[in-house]
Amino acid sequence: MKTRITELLGCQYPVIQGGMAWVAEHKLASAVSNAGGIGLIAGGSAPIDYLREQIRLCKENTDKPFGVNIMLMSPNADDLAQLVIDEKVSVVTTGAGNPAKFIPAWKEAGVKVIPVIPSVALAKRVEKAGADAVVAEGTESGGHIGENTTMCLVPQVVDALEIPVIAAGGIADGRGVAASFMLGAEGVQIGTRFLASEECQIHPTFKELVVKAKDTDSVVTGRYTGHPCRNIKTKFSKKLASGEKDGSLTPDEFEELTLGSLRKAVQDGNLEEGSFLCGAIAGMINDVKPCAEIVREIMEQAEKLLKI
Repeated sequence: MKTRITELLGCQYPVIQGGMAWVAEHKLASAVSNAGGIGLIAGGSAPIDYLREQIRLCKENTDKPFGVNIMLMSPNADDLAQLVIDEKVSVVTTGAGNPAKFIPAWKEAGVKVIPVIPSVALAKRVEKAGADAVVAEGTESGGHIGENTTMCLVPQVVDALEIPVIAAGGIADGRGVAASFMLGAEGVQIGTRFLASEECQIHPTFKELVVKAKDTDSVVTGRYTGHPCRNIKTKFSKKLASGEKDGSLTPDEFEELTLGSLRKAVQDGNLEEGSFLCGAIAGMINDVKPCAEIVREIMEQAEKLLKI
């Protein structure tokens, strides 16, 4: 399948793996790139030396393009912005803000810039700043979310921009890809489906939660902190949701409880203290497969539906 996204990024399929914090490391990223998509390494707030190693290990495992996700609110964002230039990374996606101050240097270095945006307003600003494409991410996504749904957000962003749009949020099979293309997207970003991949290095308990999840096993917590986050329902996430609803947890207490909780989920599988960030689409995921098989099945179904 050829779109402006495959031409821009030099990949076989217009599929980007989400830059999930504590999850998206070199083994997953290289597997997705080798499968014909674009794998991402999550920058998060990890040490620069660790991220440099991750980038170099990814290069050892694939000769295909891959990228790095940078959270602009992270304390290491400036250093990571320079690191992707130094290491000649093909693609950068950004979250939590406007990357305008970094874009000229990235463009000069030949890095493709794709901000993740939750609104038309921010989409217009990043296009004006020189972004090559945007990821329009709906509230169905796992982790930190906006309020607009994928179905509503994507066509509005498509209508507002000249650069290509990548849809994200609630996409786990070829039907989601085909629907996104009908909305005007030219690519998709997928996160939750890759949690249940053989190459994903998360704790087995996390994978089991994703595979066993039902349609009602998604909960959003932290709205009153200003940073709503979508999780799988566990005893811990139910405790957070209850404390938020009845006022027994102040926003400060909520923040203190959740500090380090994603790491506890990803690395330890800690059901008592871990935040298992996951999209609302988890109820559709019933098995663990290699990334190559996931990508192939998704694209074969999408192409059949789109009659490409």
